[in-house]
Amino acid sequence: MNETYSRINELPCAQATGPLTEGCIVLEGGSFRGLYTGGVLDTLMQHEINLSCTIGVSAGSMNGFNYTSGQIGRASRFNLRYRFNKAYVGRGAKKNNKGVIGFDIVFDDDKNDMEPFNKEVFDDPNRRFVAVVTNCDTGNAEYMEKGSCSDIFQAIRASASMPILSKPVEIDKKPYLDGGCAVAMGLEWALKEGYDKIVVVRTRDRSYRKSPVKGFEAFLQKLFYKRRYPDFYRVWSRAPYRYNILCDKIDQLEQEGRIFVIAPSEEVTVSRLEKDIEKLGDLYMLGKRDTEDNMDKLKEYLTKEEA
Repeated sequence: MNETYSRINELPCAQATGPLTEGCIVLEGGSFRGLYTGGVLDTLMQHEINLSCTIGVSAGSMNGFNYTSGQIGRASRFNLRYRFNKAYVGRGAKKNNKGVIGFDIVFDDDKNDMEPFNKEVFDDPNRRFVAVVTNCDTGNAEYMEKGSCSDIFQAIRASASMPILSKPVEIDKKPYLDGGCAVAMGLEWALKEGYDKIVVVRTRDRSYRKSPVKGFEAFLQKLFYKRRYPDFYRVWSRAPYRYNILCDKIDQLEQEGRIFVIAPSEEVTVSRLEKDIEKLGDLYMLGKRDTEDNMDKLKEYLTKEEA
């Protein structure tokens, strides 16, 4: 199997320019389906669309912190370059980070050969960044924001730590896992914060809805969490139901013109831990194409005055 994406040299590598636009970008998770999000975000930055607030769930938080730092191409080049590095996905990740993803290699510039993370831009107080996590004790979603939470990078780890495959991440002596277990996307948070301009980036096409958890997956949920974290188990087991309600609300708000949605124009067949590097790279390119195709409408939405 080919381990290097054939078009990886086409991925951009630059620092975003242009002013901040007041608004919030809401990023769905989906593990390696987040390559679509990477294509979207890179294209936005290339068009100098830098929204002032980013909220991400799971893979959305992993993409989002690079958008907040304004580094075009960094997140997706990392995924396409390190997909088969065992320190990132594999035995090394499991050994060092107690989960399926090796966060050490992501956050430590000395452990990868990417361009250094632009902490100066990321730390700009005018740029808000929120990682959604799920509290294992309560089952509730918590919204951890840089500048106010104790460790935003620990929050990103928690947000992207898939249950069953990962041990809970401790923050302030409390256990947390993937934010998507409680909240699929941070849309409600963005609405409650009062943002007039909200861009939602999906990693599934608009028609996609989830089926109830059953069979072996339901058995594993019960086996791992019903006794130790009963509230987490109760919330996570009903995640598909909440997901479908949220998707219906997104469709409604999009039709009303209150939010702008960028979603795959084709059915996404990439799995959460996809190994076909060409499929992953092509999903990134789809994100770029879809964003370019919607650019004029997006700019109109962002500049339109509210009634």
